[in-house]
Amino acid sequence: MTRLINLRPSRRGRIVAGAIPILLLCLAYALAAALRHADNPADKVLPTLGAMGAAIWHMAAQVDPVTGQITLLADTLASLSRLGAGLALATVSALVIGLLLGVMPLARAILGPMITVIAVIPPIAVLPILFIALGLGETAKIALIAIGIAPYMTRDLASYVAGLPAEQFIKAETLGANSWVVAIRVALPQMMPRLIETLRLSMGPAWVFLIAAEAIASDVGLGYRIFLVRRYLAMDIILPYVAWISLLAIAADALLQMLSRRAFPWAGGGAR
Repeated sequence: MTRLINLRPSRRGRIVAGAIPILLLCLAYALAAALRHADNPADKVLPTLGAMGAAIWHMAAQVDPVTGQITLLADTLASLSRLGAGLALATVSALVIGLLLGVMPLARAILGPMITVIAVIPPIAVLPILFIALGLGETAKIALIAIGIAPYMTRDLASYVAGLPAEQFIKAETLGANSWVVAIRVALPQMMPRLIETLRLSMGPAWVFLIAAEAIASDVGLGYRIFLVRRYLAMDIILPYVAWISLLAIAADALLQMLSRRAFPWAGGGAR
C-alpha cells in the first residue's frame, strides 16, 4: 500500500497540480465578478478580467502625458532599484556580522544581545524616525528594508555557523589556521547556501517594508501607485499591480533558488 508521504509527482505532474488551484481561483473570481456586474454594472469592488486587462494595458503600453513615461515600467524600475539596494545592504551586513558572531563566541557575547534587541523592534515603527533623520528620499526607504530584514538574517546565519561541527574548526586550528582563515576557509563556504536560503525567506518582508515606505513618501513605485489609486476605488489597477508584484517576487525567488542549485549543488542534501 502506497502511503501519501511517498507519492512524488513528476515535474510535469507538479506543474499541473500547482496550476489547478490557481486556475480554479481565477475561475471563481471571474464568476463572482460577472455575477456582481450583472447585478450592478457600476460595481468597482470586483472588476471584470476585461476591465483589468484594459486598465493594465493603459498603464503598461501607453506613455503618460504628464510624466512622459510608461507608468508600469517606471513604477517597476523604481521599486526594484530600492528593493535591490536594500537587499544588498542587508545581505552584506548579515554576511559579515553573522560570520563574526558565529565563529567568535566573544563577539557573540558582546554583539548578540544588541542584535536581538534590534530584531524585536517593529521596523514599521522606525519608519517615521528614518524619514526624520534621513529625509523623504531614497535613503530612508532603502534603510527601512535593510533594517527590517538584516537582524533576522544575521541571527539565522550566526546560529547556523555556530552549529557547524566543532571538529572542523579544531582540525583547521591544528593545521595552523588563525581565526581569519578559519572564518573564510571553513565557515564561509558552508554559510553561503544558507545565506541564499535566508535571503529567499526575507524577500516577503522586504516587499512589505518597500510598499509601506512607498505608500507614505514617494512619487513613483508599485506601492505608491497602489495607494494613490485606492482613493478612487480603482480595483482594476490595484489587483493587476498586486499580481505583478507577486510575479516579480516569484521570479526573484526562482532566480535565487537556481543560483543556489548551480553554485552550491552539494548543499541540496537529501531534500524531499
